[in-house]
Amino acid sequence: MSKAVIVREHGGPQVLSYEDRALAAPGPGEVSIRNRAIGLNFIDTYQRSGLYKVPLPFVAGNEGAGEVTAVGPGVDDVKVGDRVTYSGPIGAYAEERLMPAGRTAPIPEGIDFETAAAVTLKGITAY
Repeated sequence: MSKAVIVREHGGPQVLSYEDRALAAPGPGEVSIRNRAIGLNFIDTYQRSGLYKVPLPFVAGNEGAGEVTAVGPGVDDVKVGDRVTYSGPIGAYAEERLMPAGRTAPIPEGIDFETAAAVTLKGITAY
């Protein structure tokens, strides 16, 4: 079991619920990531409020950084122990999550998890 921030109804911050959640093993093309830091963005509030439609329930958050803890079948370019950052799909407000391996990027030496998690989505937006 791991913890995640789940949105079960649209609204203000009071609709955020910190809950236990079982995480499946990574499927084909996926990796499991233990988040070490997550980014906070205005889009998170738009999704939570319902301004941007996201099917309920959902785990909030669009970017994060952490360590790969497992890889699914067919994943050859990411390995257990790699430090990675990612942006989307939603689900970053969690201790652990599954991600398509192709949506991850290695974190360069000298960049900490907090910096990587804070700049990934914003960097893509700026680019």
